[in-house]
Amino acid sequence: MSRVQTLTVPGDAADQRLDRWLRRQFPHLPQGRIEKMCRKGELRVDGGRVKASTRLVEGQSVRVPPLPDPAGAAPRAAQRLGDADAEMIRRTVIYRDDHVIALNKPPGLPVQGGSGQNRHVDGLAEALRFELDDKPRLVHRLDKDTSGVLIMARTRKVATGLTAAFRARDARKIYWAAVAGVPSPRIGTIRYGLVKAPVRGAGGEGEKMHCVHPDDVADTPGAKKAVTDFAVIEAAAKRCAWVALVPVTGRTHQLRAHMAQIGHPIVGDGKYGAHAQETPGGGQGAQLGGEISRKLHLHARSLTLDHPVTGARLNLTAPLPRHMADTWATFQWDTAAAPEDPFEEPE
Repeated sequence: MSRVQTLTVPGDAADQRLDRWLRRQFPHLPQGRIEKMCRKGELRVDGGRVKASTRLVEGQSVRVPPLPDPAGAAPRAAQRLGDADAEMIRRTVIYRDDHVIALNKPPGLPVQGGSGQNRHVDGLAEALRFELDDKPRLVHRLDKDTSGVLIMARTRKVATGLTAAFRARDARKIYWAAVAGVPSPRIGTIRYGLVKAPVRGAGGEGEKMHCVHPDDVADTPGAKKAVTDFAVIEAAAKRCAWVALVPVTGRTHQLRAHMAQIGHPIVGDGKYGAHAQETPGGGQGAQLGGEISRKLHLHARSLTLDHPVTGARLNLTAPLPRHMADTWATFQWDTAAAPEDPFEEPE
């Protein structure tokens, strides 16, 4: 067991997340341990309590409590990476150059580790080094059950640039979803704020967001503004619709909570698409029946942003996962006929 340490944040670590920076200093330290140290107040920055996601500033002092010796620590996910997992994650690559790499993240695969999560993109990224010494770095995230475009930085400098682009909303993300019923009007904006409900479970696995009327956000402790644009691309009578979604803000579970709030939960969403919620077309919640209802139908279809090094406009597109492609075939929805950006005004 080590002693208490005080580390100073160097210039090249500025704007990095605390948890990611710590794992580079202490490779044997699991994500769950970092989050626990934050919750207990053992891990502090400039003497104050912090979250694992806190962004660091050059010159800050990070107090690190006693840590287990590396020899007695459990093997890291990267060290246990097998050939099958390495091949699987490499098959998800949809774009790669010397600076960035983009994946079509499979549904069901977490982006980062947490309570009970030993297999995740961050750990599997060890297989995505290719000719570089370091593994790619995460700069944004997708929910575990959401599939689609996930871009990663291949160097620390590029990670800083990409993080800034996401924070400044310079990156445009378009999601595709199948929702219960058909929204009316067929194009619009949802402005409900979001506040985190009390968490169930020691690892936070019960995390859920509640919608707050826009007029009440300022007076609701913990609530944050949230904005989502939506557009109907196709409909199956009144029972189901294929919609495009743009998260103007990037809140936890934003798209899922917003669509459920307006009465059109995303198909397969057991968390937000309650069975008791009636939907237009005679359905109940996010369930359409049969295999279609078994998995979440939310996919990060495209990501458009300026390349952090070349400045060229980068357009990344991810094919639908198998379960959503089967649903699209069932309703005879043609992905090739969909507009690249359904929110653009026709010329």
